[in-house]
Amino acid sequence: MKPQPEVISNADVSALSTFRLPARAAELAILDSVEQCPALTHAEGNELVLGGGSNTVFLGDYPGRILLNRIRGLAFEECGEDVLVTAAAGENWHRLVRACIDRRLHGLENLIMIPGSVGAAPMQNIGAYGMELSEVFERLDAWDRDEQRMVTFEKPDCAFGYRDSHFKSTEPGRFLVTSVTLRLSRRFQPRVGYASLAEALLQAGIERPTSRQLAATVMQLRRHRLPDPSRLPNAGSFFKNPLVKASRAEALIADHPELLHWPMPNGMIKLGAGRMIELLGWKGKSIGDAAVYPNHALVLVNRGRATAAELLQLIEAIQTSVEDAFGLRLEPEPRLIGS
Repeated sequence: MKPQPEVISNADVSALSTFRLPARAAELAILDSVEQCPALTHAEGNELVLGGGSNTVFLGDYPGRILLNRIRGLAFEECGEDVLVTAAAGENWHRLVRACIDRRLHGLENLIMIPGSVGAAPMQNIGAYGMELSEVFERLDAWDRDEQRMVTFEKPDCAFGYRDSHFKSTEPGRFLVTSVTLRLSRRFQPRVGYASLAEALLQAGIERPTSRQLAATVMQLRRHRLPDPSRLPNAGSFFKNPLVKASRAEALIADHPELLHWPMPNGMIKLGAGRMIELLGWKGKSIGDAAVYPNHALVLVNRGRATAAELLQLIEAIQTSVEDAFGLRLEPEPRLIGS
């Protein structure tokens, strides 16, 4: 085992983001074991932790060090009727979900096929088709780069919110996630309340889906709505669905009955950003090679040679259009890195 991570100077990092805009980093450090963490604490300049790159878009060169988390490992622990699954941060999220389904461990079916690494999942509390990571989250281990020691975060410590967490908003960059532990069940209880998922199951004639049927239906929906980033570079859903007070949501829905909306546990209403963008006619439109995906207005894509300037122009144009029509400023979901 290497005592220190491999470090590459002036590294081309274009392929480390699924949007694939051209970019270089002053240094790229490849971390493949927890034991290498102490070697990273004294790096000078800016540091950016990167997993699968599906939630990061480079808008230019990065002047500091990028830490590429490639720590691997998977462990299962019996815990009464449940099983605690601990996955190292560098594991692929989709492969983890499939491994759990193969072992008949349930709770992740709705989150299958989300691109990225395990370590990135709690950063923004990933979610899809009516479910969020926080619902099965148990704890995580991380390297505290300020105090130079390993720490454990239980669920209440993480301050999970909609596409948000303590690690993303309160102390970004301080903690390097090394592993995530999830509590899964041997009993399958399908989550089918999300409208498009329920409709897809109904059209397939499936009243009581099995775990594999539910996962397969989610994958089918994702393939139709979200392009494969290996074929058409993208960062998944590009804008967060805005959260508004119920009174404001009611007023907007009265004026725009086509808006999609979902009640949230805290009494807020989540509005469908994709539907807003679609209603304003953005599907398929582009600025240069930065474009809105024709099958899903919430997805921006790189048609091959997009530049950061083109992408930024497209983002601003969509934000302005939505703000003028609905009075809401959409926030990008991925991290936008660089100038």
